[in-house]
Amino acid sequence: MSNGWNDDRFMAAAASYARRALGRVWPNPAVGALIVRDDGDGPVIVGRGYTRPPGGPHAEVVALTEAGEKARGATCYVTLEPCSHQGRTGPCSVALAEAGVRRVVIGLLDPNPRVAGRGVAMLRDAGVEVASGIREDLCAALHAGHVSRLTRGRPQVVLKLAVSRDGYIGKSGAGQIAITGEDVFRRVHILRAECDGILVGIGTALADDPVLNCRLPGLGHRSPVRIILDTSARLPLDSNLVATAAEVPLWLLVAADADPERTEALTSAGCTVIRLARPKDGRIEPQAAVRALGQRGITKLMVEGGSAIARAFLDADLADEVIISQSELVIGEGGIPPFGDRGVDLVSQDPGYRTVGQRTVGADTMTHYVRDRSET
Repeated sequence: MSNGWNDDRFMAAAASYARRALGRVWPNPAVGALIVRDDGDGPVIVGRGYTRPPGGPHAEVVALTEAGEKARGATCYVTLEPCSHQGRTGPCSVALAEAGVRRVVIGLLDPNPRVAGRGVAMLRDAGVEVASGIREDLCAALHAGHVSRLTRGRPQVVLKLAVSRDGYIGKSGAGQIAITGEDVFRRVHILRAECDGILVGIGTALADDPVLNCRLPGLGHRSPVRIILDTSARLPLDSNLVATAAEVPLWLLVAADADPERTEALTSAGCTVIRLARPKDGRIEPQAAVRALGQRGITKLMVEGGSAIARAFLDADLADEVIISQSELVIGEGGIPPFGDRGVDLVSQDPGYRTVGQRTVGADTMTHYVRDRSET
């Protein structure tokens, strides 16, 4: 087979492998790498790696370690340009060259100013053949959070909603309503496990008393940081969120002038309190929230709040992806629209969003929209 066919195939495999690191390695990108050797009988994967948590080895080094001497003369497929700087680990470009890798195939060049083409230059200077932009669309989607944090100063934002057949997320005075089924529940919790943080507003926290962890068997340790927009530090000390703060990190975004006794009590209970400026309308602005999260290393954020939070993130043009799950349930009179006074058409009919997927999940339908950022 041609190099091009194999390059596409192995890059897709490297991207699939990289997903194992999503939500686990921030502020670093979740990179996947494969070492592939061909001694005349066809290509064989001899090394596999994905980024380990901060302080651990990068994907390329993990793959090189597994390959050992078989890396000499082989090809490395890596979803993001190998680093060229000394951090808590050494430069991966140097490691690849010293291992005798003959060729490196890169999915996406790294916008990190400490890399940004330097990794490619180091490899070529060492005599390594380099090809880049292979399955770039796939790798760009994989590393969207890393790129967003570096270029926009904020994480990639994924807004998730469940709506009834008649387009509502709940019913006034009815409390929490289960709208979608178990199949959607499982898919949403897999998505939670691939995010660094999950955000809701204090209204949702008070009304639902959620835990916001990942509740799939074997994935509890993959629960994202729970983040609450809590301007006045109202989260109760006896809430499920505070009760589990020692198990899964809980960050509260509060106004700078929030009651110091309340914030001290919440801090003593294990919460991380992050103070932000209070705007004129009294509520923390979504832009300020995501900037603060980006500064603390969050690269991919799921927003699961109610109608007000969803509308605020849309109005601020911060929702990079919107995932809407729709069931056959009919709520009827008293239904709560998903975006303040607007329905799903606020996204589905917005030319700035494109539909990238729609699938039947059990008895429900999940539609995935992505914001076109080509002009921003």
